[in-house]
Order: sequence, then structure tokens, then C-alpha cells
Amino acid sequence: MKIIVTFVTEPRQRQWMEEFFKSKAEIEFLEDYPSEKRSDIISEGDVLLAWNPEKEGLYDLDANMYGNIRFIQLLSAGYDHINLDIFPKKTKIAANQGAYAEPMAEHSVAMMLALSKKLWIYHNEMSTGAFKQTESVTKSIKGSVLGIVGFGSIGKRTADLLRPFGVKILAINTSGKTTEEVEFVGVLKDLDFVLKSSDMLLLSCPLTEETHNLITKQKLELMKDDAVLINVARGSIINQKDLYDHLKNHPNFYAGIDAWWVEPFKYGKFEIEHPFFDLPNLLGSPHNSAMVKDSINLGTQKAAYNVERFLNNESIEGLIN
Repeated sequence: MKIIVTFVTEPRQRQWMEEFFKSKAEIEFLEDYPSEKRSDIISEGDVLLAWNPEKEGLYDLDANMYGNIRFIQLLSAGYDHINLDIFPKKTKIAANQGAYAEPMAEHSVAMMLALSKKLWIYHNEMSTGAFKQTESVTKSIKGSVLGIVGFGSIGKRTADLLRPFGVKILAINTSGKTTEEVEFVGVLKDLDFVLKSSDMLLLSCPLTEETHNLITKQKLELMKDDAVLINVARGSIINQKDLYDHLKNHPNFYAGIDAWWVEPFKYGKFEIEHPFFDLPNLLGSPHNSAMVKDSINLGTQKAAYNVERFLNNESIEGLIN
């Protein structure tokens, strides 16, 4: 078996992969070859280890180059940026499921706490000399209800972090079943119940045809006026205009957005259609919820373990097709 690594690697990341696959498969790094040679290298491969195929130039190559590729493992946990039509139907493609769940769960909880306690609002007021101790009332999350849309690795880790606060969990996944400790588990048809019942809502589901534009004006209006909405999944799960209007018209409703509609990873730029950052009830971050020290190396290792499962004819995690 020959593995082709298509993304630019750090020396430590590369050395780890070379050592890990040394007795398992041959490994080639596309960065070692000039662009005119890369089609030939890929055509000789059995496995692609890729991050963003479009930016790595894979869509510019003749589709016939992929005829021998049996498995594509993504470094990214999300997969909405993948054009499945480029690759042969027989080629299995897997996302890096759960690779960044721990830091993303921490980021989600940090946003929930910051929004519930309005930390940045009071910080900014104090910078002007205001000291509103008795007027600055915050929300307690003890005994509150957290709805999680996408109860996979990120959702489960977030629930684990919040249970010690006495937070009750309402979960939505694809099966409507879980062995985790929750007060409710359902599927997307149960979304309205979860929205109405939640003090905080976490979006951690993949972007699919079913979840695109899932949270609209009608869905936002089902939520409590002082609810907290966190999105660490994909921007397009929420209707952008509807969220902006809702935040503007409901000053006690707060949103923490880590995943945006137009981002550099997919579109080469960051762009918003509405002035979200003029609103006092929005907290934004640059889709960096997964970016902690060594996160890329750890993500690479998890992806490599999944490639190893493929090489050993074992069950593959995160198949998207």
C-alpha cells in the first residue's frame, strides 16, 4: 500500500507519520514533488491523507489520476468542503471524527459562561470608569437546560464538562439513542421541543442538506428571550439574516459564533453580510475552537490511526460516503 500525504506538514508532524507508517505502508509527501509530477505520484497511491483537497490542488488534476485511490482520510472533522463528484464512487472517504472534540468542548463552555455572565460587557463598561456592581446581574447556569444539536464527540464532551454544574442535557442525534446520561435524546423532528426547553443551545452537527439553514427566524422565535446560542459547527446551519435580526430585536438573547458563513478555509476570505460586531449581545471567535497547542499534530495522529484501520481491513470511523 502507498499513502500520499497532500497537505504541507511540519517537520515533527512529518517525522511522526514516517515512523508510524514505516512497517505498515509506503508513504509519499506531495510537497516533495514539483506540480507537474504530482499527478503521477497520486496515480500510484492507494490512500490519500488530505486536509482541504481544493486548496491542495487536487481538483485541478485529471480525475483519472484517482482510479487507484481506495481510501481518502481527511485531517478535518468537517467535510462540507469536499466535492465528492471529483473522486471515484468506489473510493471510501472519512472525516477526522472527534479529533478536536476536547478543545472545541472547552471553547463552547467558555463562550456559554462568558455570555451568561456578560463578562466582556462589564469589562468594557469598567474601562470607561463605570462600576455597576448591583446593577450588573448575570445568569446562573446551575440547574439550567442545555440543548445539543449534534450529540457526537463535541456534544458529548461539552455535556461532560457541564454536568458538574447541574446542567440538564437535551440531545439530538441521528439515531435518537444514546448511552450517555441525558434527560432527553431525540432526532431532528424533535428540534422544536429542544429549542423551547433550552436555556443554552449548542450547534455541533455536520452541515448537510438536512441541517443547512436549520435555524431560521421561526426556530429562533421558539427559543427563550434570554437564551444563549453557540455555534461551533458550520455557519450555514443558521440563517445569517435571521440571526442578525433576532439578536438586534432581542437584546437579552446572546450568541457565541465560532463558525461563520464565509471563511478563508473554504472561500479564501472572511465576510459577513450584516454588522454583527456592532451588536452588544454577540461574542465572536475566528473558528479557532480547535486550535490549541499541538492540535494539528494530535489531529494528524488520529487520522493516521483511521488509515491504519483501513490498512488492516478494520471498521473505519467517520465515513461520509
